[in-house]
Amino acid sequence: MPLALDLKHGDKIIINGAVIENSGHNTQILVHNDAAILRGKEIMVEGSANTPASRAYFALQCAYIFPEARQNYLRAFDELLTDYLKAAPSARAVGKDIVDKLSSGSLYSALKATRKLVSHEKKLMGDLGIDVTAKGFVAKPKAAGAKS
Repeated sequence: MPLALDLKHGDKIIINGAVIENSGHNTQILVHNDAAILRGKEIMVEGSANTPASRAYFALQCAYIFPEARQNYLRAFDELLTDYLKAAPSARAVGKDIVDKLSSGSLYSALKATRKLVSHEKKLMGDLGIDVTAKGFVAKPKAAGAKS
């Protein structure tokens, strides 16, 4: 059964490394064989990889869509994940899930699991008053009368 991808005007997807943008009306694409596919909301551009977890996601994303350089990206991902888990041991369960998915050969599932790592990081940073949605780290101003 083919994978149906519904695209609205302006939507982008990546199929086997090629960026495809729908410049017309709503359309549906049917993919009949195995392919590395990322939908727009799953795609991280390099400039957005500005935190430890997002850099790990970006490296794994590149491993998924660029098979010719997969081993290099997987090595980078492994280092980034290892460093993140050392700094944030509370993410060990998420890290184990990612590694288990990689070990079974499911890069896409591992990439989805790595989104949980990015969410974990956002929560940790939010708890520390750091906004990771901006480019780089930006300390949130404390509310008037808030204790340090």
